[in-house]
Amino acid sequence: MKNSLGSLLVVDDDKFILEAMADYLRKLGYRTETAATCGEAMDRMREFPFEVVICDVHLPDQDGFQLLEWASKEQPETSVIMLTGYGTIESAVEAIRIGAFDYLTKPVIDDELNLSIQRALGQRKIVEENKSLRKQLDQKYGLANIIGRDYKMSKMFDLIESVADTRTTVLILGENGTGKTMTARSIHQLSNRRDKPFVEVACGALPDSLLESELFGHVQGAFTGASHDKMGKFLQADGGTLFLDEIATATPQLQVKLLRVLQDREFEAVGGNETHRVDCRLVLATNENLEQLVAEGKFRQDLFYRINVISLTQPPLRERVGDIPLLAEHYLKNFIEQTGKHVDGFDDETIQLMQRYNWPGNVRELVNVIERAVVLCRTERIMPIDLPDSIHKQLDTSNMPVHFGGNSLKTALANPERQILVEALEANGWNRQETAKMLGVNRTTLYKKMKKFNITFENCHA
Repeated sequence: MKNSLGSLLVVDDDKFILEAMADYLRKLGYRTETAATCGEAMDRMREFPFEVVICDVHLPDQDGFQLLEWASKEQPETSVIMLTGYGTIESAVEAIRIGAFDYLTKPVIDDELNLSIQRALGQRKIVEENKSLRKQLDQKYGLANIIGRDYKMSKMFDLIESVADTRTTVLILGENGTGKTMTARSIHQLSNRRDKPFVEVACGALPDSLLESELFGHVQGAFTGASHDKMGKFLQADGGTLFLDEIATATPQLQVKLLRVLQDREFEAVGGNETHRVDCRLVLATNENLEQLVAEGKFRQDLFYRINVISLTQPPLRERVGDIPLLAEHYLKNFIEQTGKHVDGFDDETIQLMQRYNWPGNVRELVNVIERAVVLCRTERIMPIDLPDSIHKQLDTSNMPVHFGGNSLKTALANPERQILVEALEANGWNRQETAKMLGVNRTTLYKKMKKFNITFENCHA
């Protein structure tokens, strides 16, 4: 039977009522099956995932409440509507407590039953849409969306997973364009606050006069132009996560208020007397050296200690050369989907050029370069000519030759390879066995490469 509106199971020991109800529901367009006992109903439900079950309380083998309890544990996504010939408030409350979607009294009015079924199906649709949205959020902001196999990235991933499901304040350090916002979102998405708001404030993008109002809100008449009360970002993020980017730009006055929120979880709106309590997890980010700003008296030492509980460092792209091909392929796939353009991939020489470039704009710049290349390329592969002049100019003025024949290619690739080897050794405390395992090579290969590039602990720590 074609399922046009929804799949239903009607359970009742009165054969006349059972068939009459089933005929009515089938005429409305529902796929409808029947069962006369609790045991038969369970068997049918094991065979097919019904969306709604309409069940009489009184059945010959067990009562409907036992079917309801079983369904709540075994098939929680199925909505159960209970029916009884002599309903009481107590039994209705008990049914809802156990997990019934609705409780109707016989004789059931046709329209009342249909309305209850439609409501149950509507609620199921909302739950499925929420699951779909949750899946999309996990795909877009989950940890898997932060691309990288570099050992520095691996350490960062481990730290994110360790701190995500706590209330601990996190400070993200890194240059512009390294992906600090994505990391903040991933921390929120992995936490038990994922269903609550994630609120972002770019502190450096707002003038000092507006930033305090933006964070804490204001009351009507607090200053010229304050024509009505305004809720601040702290209250908007209540129960969730507040991400303060470019925190180093905060004024001394704002730093005092931030310190109080971190210590006491309370504040007053600008111009207001009412104290608000808030439960939000703070994630902060900066591209500045906060310790240096503290030493210069530009950032409060007590606030620095408060926010520097757990710090994550986003490595610049030039320090994770091995991740450039991964990132390039990831964003290429995204832009191919967006544009519908047919591009097979990158020419080897293009990847080599990108690995030699120092990426002052980091991942953000790489994303722009890939988008530009996809739009402009006229062949099936992205060639060096599709890269912007800024990359070619920097490489032209470097000491390395720009041609890629013979020894020039070896020279071009040697520096990144040597850097990767040294960083991997440093990460593993110069333990060759662990380093070889992390790099996916055997120890003999590692020894040969160390000899080739003259890599020793003494040379690297001279």
